[in-house]
Amino acid sequence: MAGFEAELFRVGEPGGWHFVRIPDDHAPDGAGAWGRSPIMATVEGQRWTTSAWRDTQRGWLLAVPKRIRGSFEEGDTVHVEIEPDPERL
Repeated sequence: MAGFEAELFRVGEPGGWHFVRIPDDHAPDGAGAWGRSPIMATVEGQRWTTSAWRDTQRGWLLAVPKRIRGSFEEGDTVHVEIEPDPERL
């Protein structure tokens, strides 16, 4: 599976959520309830079950929790891979 590079950004202060924007060519085909699509995500080799969020202003987003991003912070570029999670579709 081909991945992409994305810059982490934070929404909210202090302790806000960290996200990456998912490029259109990697975005899920559609959104389910609450604008979310179930996916399997990998950031810098750390894989987990999550959802991509469709934001009306920023497009598709992936929230990256602290336990996944480790020492990476806002402004850092990370390698991301996503794929649909067929068990939750």
